Amino acid sequence: MSVYAYSVTNPKGEEISLSSYEGKVMLIVNTATGCGFTPQYKELEAMYEKYHEKGFEIIDIPCNQFAGQTPGTDDEIHEFCTLKYNTQFPQMKKSEVNGEGALPLYVYLKSQKGFEGFGKGPKALAMSALLKTIDKDYKNNPDIKWNFTKFLVDRKGEVVARFEPTADMKDVEKAVAELI
Repeated sequence: MSVYAYSVTNPKGEEISLSSYEGKVMLIVNTATGCGFTPQYKELEAMYEKYHEKGFEIIDIPCNQFAGQTPGTDDEIHEFCTLKYNTQFPQMKKSEVNGEGALPLYVYLKSQKGFEGFGKGPKALAMSALLKTIDKDYKNNPDIKWNFTKFLVDRKGEVVARFEPTADMKDVEKAVAELI
């Protein structure tokens, strides 16, 4: 099975099959509008503009499961992103990425690339400290830990990398560029 077996729902309620992106490099991201990582939208949009014509897509899936940092309707979220960050990549319906209500796509993504740590640096230490208060066993399960977790999918539909929100966006872009 590949990522192409799954679909997501856009804000209009239309099912979008990921098979429509077959042959493209995809970055699937759970996002938030009120998070310390929200400024990553700027770097995501820059990557989208740089690589989109070469077969790159970003699938933006807003999620309100982490400290309620994505309040508002799908329309309000879209308006925020387009006005503040001029985002042009497809934004989907606000959805869950963990638990019983998790999108089947996210169940699959987590089965392909589990959590491998937050890396090093102040943001990584802060995220580790926060997660210890929420889930003492967070290091040992594949759940999405926070907003702006990214899954990189190659042109064959295979999940090749997972980037935690603390990952340097330059590293994310380097991985994308290697697949383009």
